[in-house]
Amino acid sequence: MSDIGVNTGTTISDIAPDANNTKILEAKPLDNNNAVSANPHIPSVSASAVLGESESLPESTPKCKGVEFNNLSSENMLTAIMESFKTTGFQATNLGLAVDQIHEMRKWRLSDVKWKEGDDPALKPKELRERIRARIFLAYTSNQISSGQREVLRFLVQHKMVDCIVTTAGGVEEDIMKCFQPTFMGDFKLNGRELRKKGINRIGNLLVPNKNYCEFEDWCSPLLDKMHDEQDEQWAKWAMEFASRDKDDKSTLEKFVWTPSKIIHRMGKEINNEESVLYWAATNDIPVLCPALTDGSVGDMLYFQSYKRPGFVLDINEDIRRINDLAVRSHATGQIILGGGLVKHHTCNANLMRNGADYSVYINTGSEFDGSDSGASPDEAISWGKIRITAKPVKVTMEATVAFPLIVSQTFAKDVEQWKEATKNTVCHVDDLG
Repeated sequence: MSDIGVNTGTTISDIAPDANNTKILEAKPLDNNNAVSANPHIPSVSASAVLGESESLPESTPKCKGVEFNNLSSENMLTAIMESFKTTGFQATNLGLAVDQIHEMRKWRLSDVKWKEGDDPALKPKELRERIRARIFLAYTSNQISSGQREVLRFLVQHKMVDCIVTTAGGVEEDIMKCFQPTFMGDFKLNGRELRKKGINRIGNLLVPNKNYCEFEDWCSPLLDKMHDEQDEQWAKWAMEFASRDKDDKSTLEKFVWTPSKIIHRMGKEINNEESVLYWAATNDIPVLCPALTDGSVGDMLYFQSYKRPGFVLDINEDIRRINDLAVRSHATGQIILGGGLVKHHTCNANLMRNGADYSVYINTGSEFDGSDSGASPDEAISWGKIRITAKPVKVTMEATVAFPLIVSQTFAKDVEQWKEATKNTVCHVDDLG
C-alpha cells in the first residue's frame, strides 16, 4: 500500500519520487509545434497553464476506485466495503489505513527486528524474540463510554486485546453508572432549560437523568469510606514500623497511598458486573490511568468526602511513573486514541519517554489550526518525539462512534481466538519473561 494519506507531511515526491514539478510552476507559451498551440481559439499562455503536460506517476501508484456493489454478496459486504476504502479517497482512505496500522501493531514481534552486534545479548535468541510483542495503549474520552461505544471498548478489554487504558473521569464514572441505570437516546436539539427543570442532563443526543448520578453517589460514598479506612490502617502500620526502626536507618519506607489507577481498579472489582469496562480491566489486570480523576462526579464525591471526613489522599505522582514506565519498558508500542484533550496528550507524552510510539492511530474531529493538542496531527507529534520518525501514523478525521466499530470489525473482532493463542506466553518487555 502506498504512503498516500498517511498524516506525516507527505509530499508529491514521496508518492512519485521521479516527478519533476517545475514545469507547472510557471505559465509559459507552448512550442509552435504543439497541437494545442495550433488552435487559435486558445491563447498559448492559457493553454500552457490549463493543459500543460503532466509527469507520469509510477505504475505502483494505487488508482482511485470505490466499492463495486454489483459484485458483492451480503456475506462479504462489510469486508469488501472496508477494503475498498483504501482507494476511495478522503477519510475513507485514512480509515482503511488505520485498519492496516492496527494490523501492524498487533502482529509486531521483536523477531521482526534483526539482532545486531551491540544489541543486548540477552535478546539474541530467536525463540525469545518471538515472545515479545508491542504494548498497545488505548485512550478514549468519556463520551465514548456515554455512547454505545462502551460495548466496543468492553469487548477489547474483556479479551485482553490492549495493555493499558487512558481515560477521563467521565470514562470511569459513566461506566459504573451504566451498571445501575441506562443512558437514554434523546436529540441534539432538546431544550437545555427544559431538561434542567426536569433533572435530565444531555450529552449530545444522549440523556442522563440525575437519578443515575445519585445512585453512583450511593455506591461510591461507602466505597470511599472503606478505602479511607484502609489508608489509615496502612498508615498506622507504617508509623509503627517507622518508630521502631534503628535511628541510623536512612532507608525509605514505602507508604501506602491511593492513586487514580488503584481506585479505578478497586471500582472495577467492587462493581462485579460483566457489562463494565472497568470490571474486565480489573479482572485482566489492565491498568486504567486517569490523571484527572477529580474532574467529574468522582471529584464531586471526593469533595463531599473532604467535608464529611478530611484526610483522604490521592497521589497522581505514582501513576505518572506507572504509565511512563509502561512505555519505557516496551520494545515497541502502539497507541489508539479516540478523541483529544487530556487522554491524547497523556498517552503521547508517555511514549515520548521512549522516543515515540512505533504505531499510532488517531480518531478525532479536531482541527490543528488553533494550535491545540486535541487537533494536532501525528506529524506534529513526531516533531516532539511522541511518535517515532520512522512511524507511519494515521489520523482519521471522523466521529469515533462511526469509525471505531468499523475498524474493530476488521481487526480485533476477526481473530479473537487466534489472538489469544498467538499471544499466549508473550510479554511486552524482556524483563517480564521471568
